[in-house]
Amino acid sequence: MPPATSPHIVAIDFETADPGRDSACALGMARVVDGRVTEHFIRLIRPPRPQVFYTHIHGLTWDTVKDAPAFADLWPEIAAFLAGADLLAAHNAGFDRAVMAGCCAAAGLAAPALPYLCTVKLARAAWNVRPTRLPDVCRYLAIPLNHHDALSDATACASIVADALADGFDVTVARLGPAKGGRTGRAAR
Repeated sequence: MPPATSPHIVAIDFETADPGRDSACALGMARVVDGRVTEHFIRLIRPPRPQVFYTHIHGLTWDTVKDAPAFADLWPEIAAFLAGADLLAAHNAGFDRAVMAGCCAAAGLAAPALPYLCTVKLARAAWNVRPTRLPDVCRYLAIPLNHHDALSDATACASIVADALADGFDVTVARLGPAKGGRTGRAAR
């Protein structure tokens, strides 16, 4: 049973087109309220450059995303979904935090000043799961997953958080700080 004061958490997952942290081509989000996954959000995003290097990972092509809105045009919807959240959650949250910051910086927007909860850290702390790739954690917790589909990944992260709350775990131990700014160029490897 989740604690009576469960934080309002939005799990996010970005898929990117290229190594630039401003190259989001899909965003999935899932809301966790009172320890339950309650709402979902999925949008394709037109990346700033007409190339998609990672089709082999997520299946998205330039033809799939070229007519989608740019990140800046989607921001009002994104911000509305994030409204009221205490924390953002993501699997390997440093990546999604950097993409959020990079996309916001490229669009001239302030990134959300919210702390991030990393479900990699959460899975290790709550259940000592190893390895902690998203498919491994989902298999351990019997959470359905279509890996690298932004909505499925975000929903899986939200389910990991909900399961930890149901087990009475303090999910805030897996927090990262808020984004400090974004890089819009190539990602460091």
